[in-house]
Amino acid sequence: MVFKTIVRKLKEITDVMGSKSKQKFERKTWSGRTKSYIAPDEELLLPCVESIDQGQWANLPPELLLDIIRRIEESETSWPARAVVMFCASVCKSWREITKEIVTTPEQCGKITFPISLKQPGPRESPIQCFIRRDRTTSTYYLYFGLAPSEAENDKLLLAARKIRKRARTDFVISLVSNDFSRASNTYIGKLRSNLLGTKFTVFDSQPPCETAMQTTSRTNRRIKTKQVSPTVPACNYTVGSISYELNVLRTRGPRRMNCVMHSIPVSSIEEGGTAPTPTSFSQSFDERVSPIPGSKVKESVMDIRSVSSLGSPVVVQRSVEPLILKNKAPRWHEQLHCWCLNFKGRVTVASVKNFQLAAAVEPSHNVPPEEQEKVILQFGKIGKDIFTMDYQYPLSAFQAFAICLSSFDTKPACE
Repeated sequence: MVFKTIVRKLKEITDVMGSKSKQKFERKTWSGRTKSYIAPDEELLLPCVESIDQGQWANLPPELLLDIIRRIEESETSWPARAVVMFCASVCKSWREITKEIVTTPEQCGKITFPISLKQPGPRESPIQCFIRRDRTTSTYYLYFGLAPSEAENDKLLLAARKIRKRARTDFVISLVSNDFSRASNTYIGKLRSNLLGTKFTVFDSQPPCETAMQTTSRTNRRIKTKQVSPTVPACNYTVGSISYELNVLRTRGPRRMNCVMHSIPVSSIEEGGTAPTPTSFSQSFDERVSPIPGSKVKESVMDIRSVSSLGSPVVVQRSVEPLILKNKAPRWHEQLHCWCLNFKGRVTVASVKNFQLAAAVEPSHNVPPEEQEKVILQFGKIGKDIFTMDYQYPLSAFQAFAICLSSFDTKPACE
């Protein structure tokens, strides 16, 4: 009875928080489209959370508080009920710290809880199932958590991306919310950039890979763009992956063939006993450490973690590790249906040139079990008009998987 009372009071607190700062909260919230009172982790936590008179909630004995939050985390396993776990992290600093200690990564529990979960590798055994909704009028793509769209349209929004066409390329800007795609915002987490033909793509992350896989120096070697922006928080991008599609001008090779090089994920992560880089929080970029002059324009910087400057200037460098390479599984020709087919296990129902399955491409010299070589790491396919499924698992994160799937939406006249 006491446990239910605490949960009820907890919901009342968060309702008050939402009613007092509704306009400000709707911009900062993680869900975007739906009314979900969820306070993001780390820098995304709302300033109003700390200013509330928490009273007895902040003074609960740590042992009792630990037991309460653990029971809540174990009982609420899926959205929208899992929002209660986010409510716990919104009460005060002590509640937030204990909640972060109890909640494990998607690789360990198979659940998505905090925004940083979108940057962490998925589970090893079974994939996390999501779907993507495309809005043709605004060139916007929404990633939702769940098997398929619900009738109530209160699905959990994970990420959103907007397609921006430029003279010689196309950018997909990825954000935590659906109404703010500015690279100056703290909701910006990365982007996907294509070449003129739409055959090569580069995945940029707003933060560097996990510190354990990186070596940093005192300064950075930056390739400054000519275009200037006026951000409140300077933007900084790190190259973490590249995607390429084979040319098929004569259309004689069948479906699309793609190759993904994940520079931020070592191939050792899928070997026996291997681990993938797992960030624990949203880190500040190098540019954010220097406060810009009010009213001044700050140029966007791009950092390439794959190379070292030959001029001797210090740069961010990555240790000499072989990156993970993903290739799409080859479909088989169905004689009766006269089409190419793949076993999507019921998750794809409409034939489309965009459908694909990705698996690891490894050399025999690597200590990778045969079952890992055959495992589908990312699966993407069409189930309706402007509705697509996306299932991903270790070692990819939701952000990386979403970026790869976005490359399938760009037009490719030279590949099909």
